Amino acid sequence: MIFKSSFQPKLFCTRKMEYKGNSWHETCFICYRCQQPIGTKSFIPKDNQNFCVPCYEKQFAMQCVQCKKAITTGGVTYREQPWHKECFVCTGCKKQLSGQRFTSRDEFAYCLSCFCNLYAKKCAGCTNPISGLGGTKYISFEERQWHNDCFNCKKCSLSLVGRGFLTERDDILCPECGKDI
Repeated sequence: MIFKSSFQPKLFCTRKMEYKGNSWHETCFICYRCQQPIGTKSFIPKDNQNFCVPCYEKQFAMQCVQCKKAITTGGVTYREQPWHKECFVCTGCKKQLSGQRFTSRDEFAYCLSCFCNLYAKKCAGCTNPISGLGGTKYISFEERQWHNDCFNCKKCSLSLVGRGFLTERDDILCPECGKDI
């Protein structure tokens, strides 16, 4: 008696993957780092090896100092450290600093408005911050400062910029208004 088997091996067809003249079975086209099939997902070639995007980012992309995620496009370098543009923000108000004028203090970055409000000297006349930005001039006398426009006689409001003046307690007076003190 002869038995005839009805079993026939089936060939499993997989898609053929091609890249730069090389061919792989779909299941053989794998990420060099995690060894998982890349299939039809995006990949990044480096040094004759292929990497899935997450592995490439973990191994080669710069990591943002703030959020610790990969910087894939653009980015900002501040104090020789990489940041996403969205993560590089003012310490005070959290507004994005990329492309804006900013300054720093104690390793923290600030927009000019927050920096002035927190650290700039205040005008003895109007009490607003004196930034000195853009070449703005100001008057300084005995631990007090004034914007040029605020350095006026307390009594007659005459500008005292470039003129002599007298003091009476905290008041600044022109020579005419101060002659009776």
